[in-house]
Amino acid sequence: MKMKKVCLCLGLIFWAYLPLFAQVNESDVDHEPLETLVAYMTGFFSSEAQSLEDQDYFHITLCMKEFSADEGGHWLYVEQAAASTPAQPYRQRIYHVFVEEEGVLTSKVYEMQNPEDYIGACSDLSLLGKINLNELIDRQGCAILLNLTDEGTFIGSTDGKTCLSSLRGAAYATSEVVIHRDYLWSWDRGWDKGDQQVWGAEKGAYRFDKLSE
Repeated sequence: MKMKKVCLCLGLIFWAYLPLFAQVNESDVDHEPLETLVAYMTGFFSSEAQSLEDQDYFHITLCMKEFSADEGGHWLYVEQAAASTPAQPYRQRIYHVFVEEEGVLTSKVYEMQNPEDYIGACSDLSLLGKINLNELIDRQGCAILLNLTDEGTFIGSTDGKTCLSSLRGAAYATSEVVIHRDYLWSWDRGWDKGDQQVWGAEKGAYRFDKLSE
């Protein structure tokens, strides 16, 4: 689905004042960063408020649910769709969230061979029991590396140009995220070989408010 563009000034304000938006009470922050990150990521999210404020944004729904796996770390099923067509998600992924090195948390990204088999799994948890880790497709170079800020917010991104993409003429893609107890901001973009943006929001992230666990 083609993302609508957002204005330059909003994007600059977003990143310049990020520390102000990210502040939380220290008592709200768990002392186990990995467990806290997974708790923040898990649940149902919506960009409805943002779409009502600015017509350049779509109303998008996002859900992430953890499922059991024999491998270490935490495994999340991810589903993203336009609110008008919830049964037709345009993105389905598996995230493997773990500690790769001291102070750095990793959210590794996988695709599924038959994603249509898992549509609605966030509500029908029985579907998650059918996920076979051996059949997942590793999106190499697309992992998100995250750090916990002093304010209790997780901020991260992909690493340089490592996440290859051929979507709409792109050569690589980048993702930047901000994860808070009450919201998740996501900014995905595709770039051609000349480092010119070819898809995604031009300046600014989609803001997803957390609705429920």
